[in-house]
Amino acid sequence: MAVVMVSCMFVLVSGAPYSPLVVGYYRQSCPFAEIIVQKYVNKFVSLNPGLGAGLIRLHFHDCFVRGCDASVLLDGAKSEKESLPNKGSLRGFEVIDAAKAELELICPKTVSCADVLAFAARDSAFKLGRIRYDVPSGRRDGVVSSISEPLLSLPPPFLNATSLRDNFAAKGLSLDEMVTLSGAHSIGISHCTSFSGRLYPTTDPSLDPNYAAELKKICPAPAAKSKVNPTVNLDSITPSCLDNKYYVGLTAKRGLLTSDQTLMSSPLTSKIVSYNAQNNDVWSKKFAAAMVRMGGIEVLTGNKGQIRKNCRFVN
Repeated sequence: MAVVMVSCMFVLVSGAPYSPLVVGYYRQSCPFAEIIVQKYVNKFVSLNPGLGAGLIRLHFHDCFVRGCDASVLLDGAKSEKESLPNKGSLRGFEVIDAAKAELELICPKTVSCADVLAFAARDSAFKLGRIRYDVPSGRRDGVVSSISEPLLSLPPPFLNATSLRDNFAAKGLSLDEMVTLSGAHSIGISHCTSFSGRLYPTTDPSLDPNYAAELKKICPAPAAKSKVNPTVNLDSITPSCLDNKYYVGLTAKRGLLTSDQTLMSSPLTSKIVSYNAQNNDVWSKKFAAAMVRMGGIEVLTGNKGQIRKNCRFVN
Protein backbone atom coordinates (compact mmCIF):
# COMPACT_ATOMS: atom_id res chain seq x y z
CA MET A 1 0.00 0.00 0.00
CA ALA A 2 1.49 3.30 -1.08
CA VAL A 3 1.73 5.96 1.59
CA VAL A 4 0.79 9.51 0.70
CA MET A 5 2.04 11.81 3.44
CA VAL A 6 0.36 15.19 3.75
CA SER A 7 2.51 18.11 4.82
CA CYS A 8 3.24 17.63 8.51
CA MET A 9 5.25 20.08 10.57
CA PHE A 10 8.62 18.95 11.92
CA VAL A 11 8.89 19.42 15.66
CA LEU A 12 11.84 18.57 17.89
CA VAL A 13 11.36 18.28 21.61
CA SER A 14 14.32 17.44 23.80
CA GLY A 15 12.37 16.22 26.81
CA ALA A 16 14.10 16.23 30.16
CA PRO A 17 14.41 12.78 31.74
CA TYR A 18 11.27 11.74 33.59
CA SER A 19 12.91 10.28 36.70
CA PRO A 20 13.93 7.54 37.23
CA LEU A 21 14.32 7.06 33.46
CA VAL A 22 17.26 8.40 31.46
CA VAL A 23 17.64 9.54 27.84
CA GLY A 24 20.32 7.40 26.19
CA TYR A 25 20.03 4.58 28.71
CA TYR A 26 21.33 2.02 26.17
CA ARG A 27 24.16 4.19 24.84
CA GLN A 28 26.79 1.80 26.23
CA SER A 29 24.97 -1.52 26.61
CA CYS A 30 23.20 -1.54 23.22
CA PRO A 31 24.07 1.58 21.21
CA PHE A 32 21.94 0.66 18.18
CA ALA A 33 18.80 -0.16 20.17
CA GLU A 34 16.75 2.87 19.16
CA ILE A 35 17.95 2.69 15.54
CA ILE A 36 16.83 -0.94 15.29
CA VAL A 37 13.35 -0.12 16.62
CA GLN A 38 13.05 2.83 14.26
CA LYS A 39 14.02 0.61 11.33
CA TYR A 40 11.14 -1.77 11.93
CA VAL A 41 8.63 0.99 12.63
CA ASN A 42 9.53 2.67 9.34
CA LYS A 43 9.31 -0.63 7.48
CA PHE A 44 5.91 -1.66 8.81
CA VAL A 45 4.28 1.76 8.93
CA SER A 46 5.37 2.53 5.37
CA LEU A 47 3.36 -0.51 4.27
CA ASN A 48 0.45 0.16 6.64
CA PRO A 49 0.14 3.62 8.25
CA GLY A 50 -2.54 2.23 10.57
CA LEU A 51 0.16 0.37 12.46
CA GLY A 52 1.65 3.70 13.52
CA ALA A 53 -1.63 4.66 15.12
CA GLY A 54 -1.78 1.17 16.60
CA LEU A 55 1.65 1.47 18.22
CA ILE A 56 0.83 4.81 19.85
CA ARG A 57 -2.44 3.36 21.15
CA LEU A 58 -0.63 0.20 22.32
CA HIS A 59 1.76 2.33 24.37
CA PHE A 60 -1.19 4.23 25.90
CA HIS A 61 -3.07 1.03 26.73
CA ASP A 62 0.09 -0.35 28.32
CA CYS A 63 0.89 2.69 30.45
CA PHE A 64 -2.62 3.14 31.82
CA VAL A 65 -2.71 -0.44 33.13
CA ARG A 66 0.00 -1.31 35.70
CA GLY A 67 2.19 1.45 34.28
CA CYS A 68 4.50 1.27 31.26
CA ASP A 69 5.70 -2.29 31.85
CA ALA A 70 4.78 -4.04 28.57
CA SER A 71 2.11 -6.10 30.36
CA VAL A 72 -0.20 -5.45 27.39
CA LEU A 73 2.15 -7.49 25.19
CA LEU A 74 1.82 -10.71 27.21
CA ASP A 75 -0.15 -13.59 25.70
CA GLY A 76 -2.63 -15.66 27.69
CA ALA A 77 -6.33 -16.41 28.01
CA LYS A 78 -6.61 -14.11 31.02
CA SER A 79 -4.20 -11.40 29.81
CA GLU A 80 -4.84 -7.72 29.10
CA LYS A 81 -5.01 -8.54 25.39
CA GLU A 82 -8.19 -10.50 25.99
CA SER A 83 -9.95 -7.74 27.93
CA LEU A 84 -12.93 -6.05 26.26
CA PRO A 85 -11.20 -2.70 25.58
CA ASN A 86 -8.29 -4.52 23.89
CA LYS A 87 -9.50 -7.74 22.31
CA GLY A 88 -9.44 -7.58 18.55
CA SER A 89 -8.63 -3.86 18.48
CA LEU A 90 -4.95 -3.58 19.42
CA ARG A 91 -2.43 -3.49 16.58
CA GLY A 92 1.33 -3.40 16.18
CA PHE A 93 2.43 -6.51 18.04
CA GLU A 94 4.30 -7.80 15.00
CA VAL A 95 6.42 -4.63 14.89
CA ILE A 96 7.46 -5.09 18.52
CA ASP A 97 8.18 -8.80 17.93
CA ALA A 98 10.40 -8.07 14.91
CA ALA A 99 12.41 -5.36 16.65
CA LYS A 100 12.81 -7.40 19.82
CA ALA A 101 14.00 -10.46 17.88
CA GLU A 102 16.88 -8.49 16.34
CA LEU A 103 17.70 -6.82 19.63
CA GLU A 104 18.00 -10.23 21.30
CA LEU A 105 20.49 -11.29 18.62
CA ILE A 106 22.64 -8.20 18.99
CA CYS A 107 22.16 -7.35 22.69
CA PRO A 108 20.65 -10.34 24.47
CA LYS A 109 18.75 -9.76 27.73
CA THR A 110 19.41 -6.02 27.56
CA VAL A 111 16.56 -3.98 26.05
CA SER A 112 13.18 -4.25 27.73
CA CYS A 113 9.95 -4.75 25.82
CA ALA A 114 8.54 -1.72 27.63
CA ASP A 115 11.30 0.46 26.19
CA VAL A 116 10.86 -1.05 22.72
CA LEU A 117 7.19 -0.08 22.87
CA ALA A 118 7.99 3.46 24.05
CA PHE A 119 10.54 3.88 21.24
CA ALA A 120 8.09 2.48 18.68
CA ALA A 121 5.36 4.93 19.75
CA ARG A 122 7.83 7.82 19.47
CA ASP A 123 9.00 6.69 16.03
CA SER A 124 5.39 6.34 14.88
CA ALA A 125 4.70 9.93 15.97
CA PHE A 126 7.61 11.06 13.83
CA LYS A 127 6.67 8.89 10.87
CA LEU A 128 3.06 10.10 10.81
CA GLY A 129 3.40 13.62 12.20
CA ARG A 130 7.05 14.70 12.01
CA ILE A 131 6.97 14.99 15.79
CA ARG A 132 10.31 14.08 17.34
CA TYR A 133 11.14 13.79 21.01
CA ASP A 134 13.71 12.06 23.19
CA VAL A 135 12.49 9.00 25.07
CA PRO A 136 13.89 8.51 28.57
CA SER A 137 14.42 4.77 28.99
CA GLY A 138 15.46 2.15 31.50
CA ARG A 139 12.05 0.56 32.00
CA ARG A 140 11.82 -3.08 32.99
CA ASP A 141 9.06 -5.51 32.06
CA GLY A 142 6.25 -6.64 34.31
CA VAL A 143 5.33 -10.28 34.87
CA VAL A 144 1.59 -9.88 35.49
CA SER A 145 -1.17 -9.23 32.95
CA SER A 146 -4.79 -9.30 34.10
CA ILE A 147 -7.90 -9.45 31.92
CA SER A 148 -9.89 -7.40 34.44
CA GLU A 149 -7.56 -4.43 34.92
CA PRO A 150 -8.03 -2.65 31.55
CA LEU A 151 -11.74 -2.30 32.32
CA LEU A 152 -10.83 -0.53 35.54
CA SER A 153 -8.12 1.75 34.14
CA LEU A 154 -8.75 2.57 30.46
CA PRO A 155 -11.22 5.36 29.63
CA PRO A 156 -14.22 4.01 27.66
CA PRO A 157 -15.40 5.92 24.53
CA PHE A 158 -18.53 7.29 26.21
CA LEU A 159 -16.91 9.30 29.05
CA ASN A 160 -17.61 13.00 29.44
CA ALA A 161 -14.89 15.61 29.92
CA THR A 162 -15.06 15.57 33.71
CA SER A 163 -14.71 11.79 33.87
CA LEU A 164 -11.85 11.90 31.37
CA ARG A 165 -10.09 14.53 33.48
CA ASP A 166 -10.43 12.33 36.56
CA ASN A 167 -9.26 9.23 34.69
CA PHE A 168 -6.08 10.94 33.51
CA ALA A 169 -5.55 12.67 36.87
CA ALA A 170 -5.46 9.24 38.51
CA LYS A 171 -2.34 8.60 36.39
CA GLY A 172 -0.76 11.94 37.29
CA LEU A 173 -1.64 13.70 34.03
CA SER A 174 -3.14 17.18 33.86
CA LEU A 175 -6.31 18.37 32.13
CA ASP A 176 -4.26 19.94 29.34
CA GLU A 177 -2.25 16.73 28.92
CA MET A 178 -5.50 14.77 28.66
CA VAL A 179 -6.81 17.00 25.87
CA THR A 180 -3.39 17.00 24.20
CA LEU A 181 -3.01 13.21 24.22
CA SER A 182 -6.55 12.86 22.87
CA GLY A 183 -5.07 14.36 19.70
CA ALA A 184 -3.66 10.91 18.96
CA HIS A 185 -7.15 10.33 17.53
CA SER A 186 -5.93 12.34 14.57
CA ILE A 187 -4.90 8.91 13.31
CA GLY A 188 -6.41 5.47 13.74
CA ILE A 189 -9.83 3.90 13.37
CA SER A 190 -12.83 2.92 15.49
CA HIS A 191 -15.44 0.20 15.13
CA CYS A 192 -19.03 1.28 14.58
CA THR A 193 -20.11 -0.32 17.85
CA SER A 194 -18.01 2.24 19.73
CA PHE A 195 -20.16 5.16 18.58
CA SER A 196 -23.42 3.68 17.21
CA GLY A 197 -25.23 5.07 20.26
CA ARG A 198 -24.65 8.54 18.78
CA LEU A 199 -26.44 7.54 15.58
CA TYR A 200 -29.31 5.33 16.71
CA PRO A 201 -32.16 5.50 17.54
CA THR A 202 -31.71 9.28 17.20
CA THR A 203 -28.73 11.38 16.17
CA ASP A 204 -26.68 12.94 18.94
CA PRO A 205 -27.30 16.72 18.65
CA SER A 206 -23.59 17.38 19.23
CA LEU A 207 -22.86 15.52 15.95
CA ASP A 208 -22.91 17.38 12.63
CA PRO A 209 -25.98 16.08 10.72
CA ASN A 210 -24.08 15.69 7.44
CA TYR A 211 -21.32 13.77 9.19
CA ALA A 212 -23.93 11.60 10.93
CA ALA A 213 -25.48 10.80 7.53
CA GLU A 214 -22.05 9.73 6.24
CA LEU A 215 -21.54 7.48 9.25
CA LYS A 216 -24.97 5.86 8.91
CA LYS A 217 -24.05 4.78 5.37
CA ILE A 218 -21.14 2.81 6.85
CA CYS A 219 -22.57 1.67 10.16
CA PRO A 220 -25.77 -0.43 10.23
CA ALA A 221 -28.44 0.22 12.84
CA PRO A 222 -28.10 -2.09 15.88
CA ALA A 223 -31.61 -3.40 15.16
CA ALA A 224 -30.27 -4.89 11.93
CA LYS A 225 -28.33 -7.38 14.10
CA SER A 226 -25.54 -7.44 11.55
CA LYS A 227 -22.46 -9.43 12.43
CA VAL A 228 -20.42 -6.93 10.42
CA ASN A 229 -18.70 -4.24 12.49
CA PRO A 230 -17.08 -1.80 10.04
CA THR A 231 -14.42 0.72 10.97
CA VAL A 232 -14.29 4.48 10.46
CA ASN A 233 -11.34 6.89 10.58
CA LEU A 234 -11.23 8.75 13.88
CA ASP A 235 -10.24 11.91 12.00
CA SER A 236 -12.15 12.63 8.78
CA ILE A 237 -9.83 15.44 7.65
CA THR A 238 -6.24 14.06 7.61
CA PRO A 239 -6.61 10.45 8.83
CA SER A 240 -3.04 9.44 7.94
CA CYS A 241 -1.27 12.40 9.52
CA LEU A 242 -0.78 13.01 13.22
CA ASP A 243 -1.68 16.70 13.42
CA ASN A 244 -4.11 19.18 14.96
CA LYS A 245 -6.86 18.58 12.40
CA TYR A 246 -8.52 16.33 14.98
CA TYR A 247 -9.31 19.47 16.96
CA VAL A 248 -10.47 21.28 13.83
CA GLY A 249 -12.93 18.43 13.37
CA LEU A 250 -14.18 18.82 16.94
CA THR A 251 -14.92 22.50 16.35
CA ALA A 252 -17.03 21.42 13.34
CA LYS A 253 -18.91 18.82 15.43
CA ARG A 254 -17.17 15.98 13.62
CA GLY A 255 -15.73 14.18 16.66
CA LEU A 256 -16.41 10.48 16.19
CA LEU A 257 -16.60 9.24 19.78
CA THR A 258 -18.52 10.78 22.66
CA SER A 259 -15.19 11.12 24.47
CA ASP A 260 -13.90 13.14 21.49
CA GLN A 261 -16.77 15.58 20.96
CA THR A 262 -17.25 16.16 24.68
CA LEU A 263 -13.89 17.94 24.70
CA MET A 264 -15.44 20.68 22.56
CA SER A 265 -18.90 20.57 24.14
CA SER A 266 -17.65 20.93 27.71
CA PRO A 267 -16.69 24.37 29.11
CA LEU A 268 -13.99 22.49 31.03
CA THR A 269 -11.98 21.77 27.87
CA SER A 270 -13.46 23.73 24.94
CA LYS A 271 -10.92 26.57 25.13
CA ILE A 272 -8.03 24.08 25.01
CA VAL A 273 -9.58 22.42 21.94
CA SER A 274 -10.02 25.76 20.16
CA TYR A 275 -6.44 26.76 20.94
CA ASN A 276 -5.05 23.44 19.70
CA ALA A 277 -7.16 23.73 16.53
CA GLN A 278 -5.43 27.02 15.71
CA ASN A 279 -1.86 26.09 16.66
CA ASN A 280 -0.42 22.91 15.18
CA ASP A 281 3.15 23.76 16.19
CA VAL A 282 2.21 24.39 19.82
CA TRP A 283 0.00 21.29 20.00
CA SER A 284 2.78 19.13 18.50
CA LYS A 285 5.24 20.27 21.15
CA LYS A 286 2.69 19.69 23.90
CA PHE A 287 1.94 16.24 22.48
CA ALA A 288 5.63 15.30 22.53
CA ALA A 289 6.00 16.45 26.14
CA ALA A 290 2.80 14.65 27.20
CA MET A 291 3.99 11.41 25.59
CA VAL A 292 7.20 11.61 27.63
CA ARG A 293 5.15 12.22 30.79
CA MET A 294 2.80 9.34 30.00
CA GLY A 295 5.78 7.07 29.31
CA GLY A 296 6.91 7.53 32.90
CA ILE A 297 3.73 6.28 34.57
CA GLU A 298 4.45 3.73 37.33
CA VAL A 299 7.54 2.36 35.59
CA LEU A 300 9.57 -0.57 36.89
CA THR A 301 13.30 0.12 37.16
CA GLY A 302 16.39 -1.22 38.91
CA ASN A 303 15.78 -4.76 40.17
CA LYS A 304 12.02 -4.70 39.70
CA GLY A 305 10.47 -6.77 36.93
CA GLN A 306 12.66 -8.39 34.30
CA ILE A 307 13.99 -8.02 30.76
CA ARG A 308 11.84 -10.42 28.78
CA LYS A 309 13.52 -12.44 26.04
CA ASN A 310 10.19 -12.68 24.22
CA CYS A 311 7.70 -9.86 24.71
CA ARG A 312 4.76 -12.28 24.64
CA PHE A 313 5.93 -14.38 27.58
CA VAL A 314 7.61 -13.95 30.96
CA ASN A 315 11.04 -15.52 31.25
